[in-house]
Amino acid sequence: MPTRWVHEHRFPDATALAHALAGEIRVDLEEAIGVRNSASLVVSGGRTPLKLFQQLRTEKLAWSKVWITLADERWVETNAESSNERMMREQLAADLAAEAHFVGLKNPAPTPEAGADWSWRALSRVPRPFDVVLLGMGEDGHTASLFPGSLALAKALDPAAAPGCVAVNALKAPHARVSLNLAALLDARRIILHIEGESKWQVYQRARMPGSAAELPVRAILHQKEVPVDVYWAP
Repeated sequence: MPTRWVHEHRFPDATALAHALAGEIRVDLEEAIGVRNSASLVVSGGRTPLKLFQQLRTEKLAWSKVWITLADERWVETNAESSNERMMREQLAADLAAEAHFVGLKNPAPTPEAGADWSWRALSRVPRPFDVVLLGMGEDGHTASLFPGSLALAKALDPAAAPGCVAVNALKAPHARVSLNLAALLDARRIILHIEGESKWQVYQRARMPGSAAELPVRAILHQKEVPVDVYWAP
């Protein structure tokens, strides 16, 4: 079972969750700026965080001192509809948050295998440890682009690996991808797992139980004892 490091926050609907979580993230970033004069936020793509991003970008904050990057990216052009970077720029790095520094993972390398090290070097500009890492979870238990069945999964979850990016070719997910490995995701002061819907709640309940991270990669986040994890859920 997860340790005292995991705390659950349940909300009646996605709008209530988005308002509460945006405020929490703002406070975390504000505190980081107060202590270190900069803050860093790692976010995930997908549809789940859209309401959150639309609320977060309106929060009053010294956004010019905030660095935003991605937990993972599809290896597509940054103007493609499936690009996480495009979604971030449209949905988060706008309004007040347009002043933030955004660092993407996609680069001109032809494949994520060729570009993964380049992606990690780009993140050298982002303050670490990351102040907030915001993750989602799929119904297959993946988080970031750490998919069950991926040939890169064992390497990505290796607790002895140095923080970095890994190339991912998931068996059932479209597009080759690049993802932060577990060590990079855990190079953080706080991790937030944002999930919505009854089916994902059931997957999360399974992931809370002891078992293989190869089966449900999100277990690697929930069962580690290095970084506090807050789970935010709405039906």
